[in-house]
Amino acid sequence: MPKIAISKTKKQKTKKREPKKGEKKKEKEKKKKTETKVLEKEVKEPEVLSDRYFEAVGRRKTAVARVRLFTKGEKVFLVNDKPFDLYFPTIECQQIAAASLRKMKCLDRFRVQVKVKGGGLRGQAEAVRHGIARALVLFNLEFKKRLRRVGYLTRDARIRERKKFGLKRARRAPQWSKR
Repeated sequence: MPKIAISKTKKQKTKKREPKKGEKKKEKEKKKKTETKVLEKEVKEPEVLSDRYFEAVGRRKTAVARVRLFTKGEKVFLVNDKPFDLYFPTIECQQIAAASLRKMKCLDRFRVQVKVKGGGLRGQAEAVRHGIARALVLFNLEFKKRLRRVGYLTRDARIRERKKFGLKRARRAPQWSKR
């Protein structure tokens, strides 16, 4: 068997500076402070878990909905701090907004809190549906297959095309005249 030569590199030895008398005390105090900060963080975590929620963002056109599903508390559906049937005046928009909850038969299981902005009412309702569907998947991964099949997890990316220069709208050219 042929022998393989391995080159060894020499590590440079660096001298560590010895701390002075006053610096040793300061280092010990810093260690104690960091230890107490770690303990304080551990105490605060159970408080957050008591008011547990699942958060997701839903989008449609220019509407963005930030959805939170709370497992505890009064079972209400609020959109921008209003009941959703007051925020969405038409029955069609109300049905669209609550469609993903209705599909999974979870209308009475969650307190739904939504902050929605941008777009029109129809786009906002579809953004709310998308956000709720995403939050439901975070709650239970088994919901994903049914929500995907219905199309509630797909982000509808059709947005208005921007206006181009030299044109009236995105593609509408000025009227052509022969003379």
